[in-house]
Amino acid sequence: MTTRASRRKPASGFRTEHDSMGALQVPAAALWGAQTQRAIANFHISGRPLPPAFLRALALVKAAAAVVNGHLGLLDAARSEAIVQAATAIAAGAHLDQFPIDRYQTGSGTSSNMNANEVIAHLAAARSKLAIHPNDHVNLGQSSNDVVPTSIRVMAVVEARQTLLPALAHLRKTIDRRGKALKGVVKTGRTHLMDAMPLTFAQEFSAWSAQLASAQARIEDSLKRVHRLPIGGTAIGTGINAHPKFGKRVAKALAAATGAKFEQAGNLFEGLAAQDDLVELSGQLSALAVALMKIGNDLRWMNSGPLAGLGEIELPALQPGSSIMPGKVNPVIPEALCMACAQVIGLHQAITVAGQSGNFQLNVMLPLIASNLDEQLVLLANAMRALADQAIAGLKVRTEGVAAALERNPILVTALNPVIGYEKAAAIAKRAYAEGRPVLAVALEDSGLDEARLRRLLDPAALTRGGIHAGAGGAG
Repeated sequence: MTTRASRRKPASGFRTEHDSMGALQVPAAALWGAQTQRAIANFHISGRPLPPAFLRALALVKAAAAVVNGHLGLLDAARSEAIVQAATAIAAGAHLDQFPIDRYQTGSGTSSNMNANEVIAHLAAARSKLAIHPNDHVNLGQSSNDVVPTSIRVMAVVEARQTLLPALAHLRKTIDRRGKALKGVVKTGRTHLMDAMPLTFAQEFSAWSAQLASAQARIEDSLKRVHRLPIGGTAIGTGINAHPKFGKRVAKALAAATGAKFEQAGNLFEGLAAQDDLVELSGQLSALAVALMKIGNDLRWMNSGPLAGLGEIELPALQPGSSIMPGKVNPVIPEALCMACAQVIGLHQAITVAGQSGNFQLNVMLPLIASNLDEQLVLLANAMRALADQAIAGLKVRTEGVAAALERNPILVTALNPVIGYEKAAAIAKRAYAEGRPVLAVALEDSGLDEARLRRLLDPAALTRGGIHAGAGGAG
């Protein structure tokens, strides 16, 4: 397909295109050529093309390559400019309907690389009125084998920086703000789902915030390795048919276009054959999903009831919860979050298998890695914003119920251990639980301590501060 804009639409609604395998009929209105049409015919697997974020990243790579080839004198200025403008339009979101190839395709992503080459060549030729060839001009100095893994990395870094990490920061900020507002509210802690020592809502929320901070640090550390692009390796990593300066300059151009710190990989063979850095990033996204599922399930438990559960908080009522039980309202956002997290964890397992699927000089599950990474990033970003804005921002604490449960918590006797000993404290706890009475009331009868001292020892707010409690002496 050498084109000066493609042939015009004949009466049949198709035009004839050629590739190295011969002639083929292509829909007259399509911007693609023969190789794309063959792939459309071959791959009827999912009905889902590669994600727009990957296609935009692929177009960014094509634009950067054309700029560099122009500067190196390998591509004349008119063709370079035409290719850059066509690719830049696609990177901005135009013509994405011209990329219909199924994501389950050739493992190198060659079909989608050629789809991009053909569409860009068509657009560039129409603009410049020059003959522009998909392979000789748009794909100059490139191979699917280095372009596709480079595009995955560009996609992952851009999506992580522009979408995922801002959503994570927003969720942390929301949690911290709500925790600060609830720092004076003491509640019953739980271990093994059983009553434990008290803590404040702020302390409980701080654990969630710290989990997210750790996840952010791990993701950012992984991204340092994803910034290394294998562009310039061409077919197997040797750089055949590419100018020696091509890869480094393309990486620099991509850094300028995106604001990310892209650089050419130190070993291009690794960048083509192994996708370990992408598996690592996916693993950190899976770890973030683990943290988010913990937070989501904590919220579901705290919201449970409102009468027969813990009933500590009320999440915003967003929709009716039952088609048969009037008045029922469910924790729909934490449930949606947990489903998204389960999917992210599953996607990581597929990426792990895909990462193993490199034989000798090339990984052959690149489209799967691209698709799953994009889905992980999108699901997590959207779920975190929903959790922040539709659940945590508007939750209310049921302070009366929280205080009543805390008063009856037999585990408060732990504070008496240094004074009356473990066994006597355990006996008080068991009696308080059996009789359904406050620990203070039973301790007044059985501990031998006066009320003032007991109130100091059993003050839930003081217990949240840890340490050896004021007023505690030796065990009797």
